Amino acid sequence: MNRAPASVWRRPVHFLAFGMGSGSVPFAPGTFGTLAAIPFYWLLSELPLGWYLGLVTVTFFWGIWLCDKSSRDLGVHDHSGIVWDEFVGYWLTMAAVPFSWDTALWGFVVFRVFDVFKPWPIRWADRRVAGGFGIMIDDVLAAAYAWSTMHLWFWLH
Repeated sequence: MNRAPASVWRRPVHFLAFGMGSGSVPFAPGTFGTLAAIPFYWLLSELPLGWYLGLVTVTFFWGIWLCDKSSRDLGVHDHSGIVWDEFVGYWLTMAAVPFSWDTALWGFVVFRVFDVFKPWPIRWADRRVAGGFGIMIDDVLAAAYAWSTMHLWFWLH
């Protein structure tokens, strides 16, 4: 575990990369980062699907820069406190999922399972893809698994 630097509270780019400070929690920062993404999903869920997907796409590409910049500034590739990737991964997981607190929690659990256990090709990407894109892509892949699980569950019920 890497301790959150003081710059998280002084530099806007670090503050955002650290999920508005949620990644500075000394244990399970990815879990707390994902939890911090839920209220934003609640707000985003009111958007038409096209706008939702467009906004999440923008946050993905912006996240590549944000995570790369923070990672370089801190001198640590994928510092455990950088959780912007969890924000975007969670939002992708919840795409086209009607908001309720039950679905928000279910999506949180499903996304965290795939993000933590990293089935192929998530683990491969996590280990081999560098920079801001590398920080973001493993969470996008975890989100693809989680999104599929969520929608399969809805289809079956």
